[in-house]
Parts: sequence; C-alpha cells; structure tokens
Amino acid sequence: MSAPDKAPVAILLAAGAGTRFGGGKLLHPLEDGVAIAAHAARNLLAAGLPVTAVVRPGDFPLAELLEQEGCQVTICPDASRGMGVSLAHGVSVTRDAGGWVVALADMPRIRPATIARVVQALVAGAEIAAPAYQGDRGHPVAFGRRFLHELQALTGDSGARALVQRNQARVRLIDADDPGVLFDIDRRTDLLPG
Repeated sequence: MSAPDKAPVAILLAAGAGTRFGGGKLLHPLEDGVAIAAHAARNLLAAGLPVTAVVRPGDFPLAELLEQEGCQVTICPDASRGMGVSLAHGVSVTRDAGGWVVALADMPRIRPATIARVVQALVAGAEIAAPAYQGDRGHPVAFGRRFLHELQALTGDSGARALVQRNQARVRLIDADDPGVLFDIDRRTDLLPG
C-alpha cells in the first residue's frame, strides 16, 4: 500500500510540564475519576484512530497510563524545547502515515464523532481539517501528507499554529456543535463548574 492510501494516525501531545496547573495535570482525574489524558486518548481511539502519544522523558506514570489506554507511546527527548518539537517528534515516528490528527492531551471533552468528521474530511482530500464551534477553530487539527516535512521541521512552543496560518486557504473547517473542541485545561480553576 502506498503512503497516500494509508490511514491517518493521531498524535496525542502529552509532553508538557503542566506548570500553570501546578504539575500532574494530565494525570488529574475529572469528575468521573478518569485522568484528563485518558479521556483525550479514549476519544481519539473511539473515533477509530491509532494513537501515538508523545510524552516527556521520565514521565513514567503518564506513559504507563497511556499505554494501558491503547496508545503507542514515544518519548520526546527534547520535549522541554516546546510543543513544536514534540509534534515534530510524533510525526517523525509515524512518518509513513496517511496524515496526522494532532490532538492535545489537556482537551478531554472532544466528542469522538467530531474527531471522526475531521478524519473523514482529511481522507476525502482536505489538506488541513479542523472543527469549528460557533465560528471559532478548535482541535484536533488534521494534516495531510503534503505537510510531512514542514511538520517534522517544527520548533518552539506554538505547535503547528504558524503552519496553519500560512496555509489558511487550505484549511477545511467542519462546523461542530461540540464546545469540547475549544475547551482545554491549563489551570485547576478550568475544572470548576460554570
């Protein structure tokens, strides 16, 4: 099977230190007792995607949790240099994939059906696809194979934001009645009701 015929994979970015949260963010349980990162992984897996989770060196509890959830886990040696480096690492270890659905491990409320629609858009030919809620672009963001080299070259802490901005005309937004595409957890107060 040639690379364009291959299915996309999810890259779950889970290599941040969670300093604004006070540490341990991705292992912190939500109201149902399940860790934030486990929810993010489960949503991707439920959408039918193989998931490669990128974690930082030494984060054994998170790596073990994500492996138990069914993710392939890869350690990014230079994760402290920023999200772009972690994403480049995740794409490099899955470089034969048909595309990449980039998800953040601190976004636990994205519905699997929303993720599946983003994947469908990518498979149908979108070069970049992302959900939008009430006009705002959210996550995950999917990239076709044409962006392999640009994704592998990412550095810094803005992830693929600049890549998306440079290619705005290639972005297919999928309207989604899913506020989870915008909800990320940075601080403990983000978990409070309301």
